[in-house]
Amino acid sequence: MELRHSRNIPALSREEQALLAGKTVAVIGCGGLGGHLIELLCRVGVGTIRAVDGDVFEQSNLNRQLLSTMDTLGTPKAQAAAERVKAIDPGIRVEARCVYLDEHNARELVAGCDAVVDALDSIEARHTLARACDGLQIPLIFGGISGWVAQAAVSMPGDHLIETLFPEGIELKDRSVLSFTPALCAAMQASLCVRLLAGRPVKTGSISCFDLLNQEFETIDLV
Repeated sequence: MELRHSRNIPALSREEQALLAGKTVAVIGCGGLGGHLIELLCRVGVGTIRAVDGDVFEQSNLNRQLLSTMDTLGTPKAQAAAERVKAIDPGIRVEARCVYLDEHNARELVAGCDAVVDALDSIEARHTLARACDGLQIPLIFGGISGWVAQAAVSMPGDHLIETLFPEGIELKDRSVLSFTPALCAAMQASLCVRLLAGRPVKTGSISCFDLLNQEFETIDLV
């Protein structure tokens, strides 16, 4: 085991750390949630990270997106994510896909992954991603943020959790995001992802909701 991961022990066992090194995780979206997720998964030792995003950084991203700096404005988000990973751990394999996920490429973008992490901001794209993961029998770790509120959940193949969360016709109304909300949400998603990859039990069919304004936490069973 590398010295860089020595402080993961014993919170993770040496066997679990070795397992992570052989896993592939796709992070779909490299913005507010995705930047933090890629950072956390990289530092914990996930061996291969597939970073997917067709967007570039702009000034409105600076308030919350970890990879967004004055130097990266105009840079493709997936490219910036890959460069960040290489700066932290050159031993990690990082695949930058500078494309938006859609019905035509969704399955190809997640194929071969041990887990997929949702860092999207579109309900339509989330449904597309969920269908692809379901068809390929890949666990999906959902994350959603709005203002002071963060939500995280594990959607296993066949449970249709995303359809339950986002029924047809629902719209996102509050698109504000504060700097700390995606950081908290990404931490929860990353912990769920690591537990799945390490073979530890994970509660599924429910969603965990964090209200940072009112200091409230709740887990709601959905399926």
